[in-house]
Amino acid sequence: MVVMTMTVVVAVVVAVVMVIVVAVVMVMVAVVMVMVAVVMVMVVAVVMVMVAVVMVVVVVAVVVVVVAVVMVVVVVAVVVVVVAVVMVVVVVTVVMVVAVVMVVVVVAVVMVVVVVAVVMVVVVVAVVMVVVVAVVMVVVVAVMVLFVVAAVDVDVVVGRCQGL
Repeated sequence: MVVMTMTVVVAVVVAVVMVIVVAVVMVMVAVVMVMVAVVMVMVVAVVMVMVAVVMVVVVVAVVVVVVAVVMVVVVVAVVVVVVAVVMVVVVVTVVMVVAVVMVVVVVAVVMVVVVVAVVMVVVVVAVVMVVVVAVVMVVVVAVMVLFVVAAVDVDVVVGRCQGL
């Protein structure tokens, strides 16, 4: 009976110890699994955060590049518009200056032609007047000569008639 009791006691003690050992091992396995799960969650979370940060950095970099390209395009467009306006102003100014100079030159040439024509008309009129005056003077002199000759002839004729 003592042996049976001792055997039962030993069996109970062994069973209790085995239950305790199994329970401790299971708790330790559970703790290790929880720790592994926590570490995996932390690693995944850190990786996801890092990926998110990299994506944000990439998006910001792309936005910065796009903004820079847009600014360059805007600056180039402004420069092109300014150059076009300056060219239009220069062309209009040159055309206006050339037109004014051409008008002034044409007016000056016309005025010179008119003045030369007037001078030529005056010269022609003066020459005609000189010729007319010369012809009149020749006619007057001829008439005077005729009168003198006629008077002399009359005197000679009258004198002869009177016996002189």
